[in-house]
Amino acid sequence: MPEHPRPTAPEEDRTLSPHTGCTRAHWEATADRMLAAALRYATPGQALIDLPGPPSKSGVRSDGLEGFARTFLLAALRTAGASGKDPHGFLERYNSGIARGTRTPGRDDAESWPVIGHHGIHGQPMVESASVALALRLTTPWTWDTMPAADQDRLEQWLRGALRHTPAPNNWYLFPLTVAGFLESVGRGDAETRRGIERGLDLLDGWYQGQGWYSDGDGRSFDHYNGWALHLYPMLHAHLAGDRALLDHLGPRLREFLDGFTLLFDANGAPIHHGRSLAYRFAAGASVALGALTGMTPLAPGVTRRVLSGALRHFLDRGALTADGVLSLGWYGPHEATLQRYSGPGSPYWASKGFLALLLPPGDPVWTATEEKAPAEGPDRALALRAPGLLIQTTGRDGLARLHNHGSYKLDSREPERAPGNPLYARLAYSTRTGPTSAANTPDNHIALQARGTRSARVRINPLAAGPDWLASSHRPVFPEGGPVLPSARIESLTLARGRFELRVHRTVGVPAGTPIHHSGWAVAASPEAAPAEAEQRAEIRLDGPEVTSQLLGLYGWQTQRTVRAPQGTAYGPWALVPELTGTVEENPAGTVFAALASLTGEPGASRLAGQATAEVSGLTVTVRWADGARTVVDFGDGGPTVTTDRTAAGDPA
Repeated sequence: MPEHPRPTAPEEDRTLSPHTGCTRAHWEATADRMLAAALRYATPGQALIDLPGPPSKSGVRSDGLEGFARTFLLAALRTAGASGKDPHGFLERYNSGIARGTRTPGRDDAESWPVIGHHGIHGQPMVESASVALALRLTTPWTWDTMPAADQDRLEQWLRGALRHTPAPNNWYLFPLTVAGFLESVGRGDAETRRGIERGLDLLDGWYQGQGWYSDGDGRSFDHYNGWALHLYPMLHAHLAGDRALLDHLGPRLREFLDGFTLLFDANGAPIHHGRSLAYRFAAGASVALGALTGMTPLAPGVTRRVLSGALRHFLDRGALTADGVLSLGWYGPHEATLQRYSGPGSPYWASKGFLALLLPPGDPVWTATEEKAPAEGPDRALALRAPGLLIQTTGRDGLARLHNHGSYKLDSREPERAPGNPLYARLAYSTRTGPTSAANTPDNHIALQARGTRSARVRINPLAAGPDWLASSHRPVFPEGGPVLPSARIESLTLARGRFELRVHRTVGVPAGTPIHHSGWAVAASPEAAPAEAEQRAEIRLDGPEVTSQLLGLYGWQTQRTVRAPQGTAYGPWALVPELTGTVEENPAGTVFAALASLTGEPGASRLAGQATAEVSGLTVTVRWADGARTVVDFGDGGPTVTTDRTAAGDPA
């Protein structure tokens, strides 16, 4: 089949979209460009799309199905949103691929799709079956309804493999739900499909933790999967099925989720850099579009489009697409540390979910309203989400968003804790303009003990307490295998957000006196020349990067400070610097408490932290006096930490 010409980018519209310049036409043109680029790598029979790049652990054939399924979803959103208009003939190629791929599933040839197996045993095709099923459901008149009966039967049998095998114990249970929803929508439902839907919904309710957040399976894994999977699949199923009862049950959760989640998009469009599968990038906006599509959103239409278009443009402007239009494996460009073992060349195309807003007709207010500011561009906010253990902090002057983690970790309840931990979950804080350092480098935003020359990791995070602008948690310091063990030791950590400032207080429990303790701040992607000389370093560490300034100041308990090099860099640059404080645990109660003031800002010429706050400690009570006259008292009593703030004399803290 002939290659598709590269679509021409529309002109910006700064009247309708003063913040991004993007309109619906830009979304359509981007979808067309991505599809045209991906389809150049289709097999002759169109059944697999073998995109360039290193294979995933599932192998090349599974990766080829992944490339097909995830781009098929993009083609479906593009076509369904245009009421079936398909000027580039994309669906014709996907129809051909489905017929060829399901003719002899499992055969070792150039076109046959792999069969769907159990998780861990050829299970990846189950993930892709959901994209195929959802795409078919969106395009039934132009795909399924045009297929010969024999092709429909073969396709159904392949899809039913998702209903007959065991998913991973997390969001994977929503893939059979999605497959079952499609089969029922085309009159092929039965007891097996009903069980698939009921099982998924029952598990979903069990994973719901409150405040709009689901854990990704048992445990406390909270990340972007909450939006682009756990809300998306069941809510979209309810919407397409016209199931009002299910929409009324799940919809308020989505609305509450979006009320906080949309703060985690930077004024520059970037979503928060936290959790796994970040190569999906602007799929982070899928739940924002879903809220508008189902009427379950707290956002005005102009705000919805601002968030969605901001995220899309953020990545397009920074090179997420290669020169030939392929979505790369990484964040901006290729970045190995961003990936997981299951990431293959087709994996990034779950970003297709970010195009969900195309299902809204061109006349919908999301497309016709004038863009408004993003939520992060409003007043400074500190929002403590007790259920997932996440503290959101935004500052309107620079539009930067930060996420302080006191409750999310990626670890099955049956798994042991192992160092070094997952950098995408184990850090104390994440932002929209910084990324975590590699597991092989000094960790940013970390608290660690040192014993026998090795440092501890933070793996399983246990929420302790919360207030309107603060959260606290504890963890057991874990050392590398074969390293030291500190019986009954733990570290309690507390973060309080105030304007651009972060008060970070830690307490050690059961840690031997004389043990070194280290605390790091925000990593900054920078050049080696930006590292201050050791002799020039003062009590306050300041690191100026191209877009942000990181500052860290010890308030109590810290004895030395330095800047550490992270030569593997972050997703934001190939080389980075990390500020670090070091102290020593002492015998007396006050010697087990450590306090610091941190800041990450995009404002140029940020003022020094010195003088913004002072701290004194009596026993296990920390009293912090702010420059504006306010006073914060942190008490690490036996019942868990408590915080009181006297704002009587407080003004603007920033």
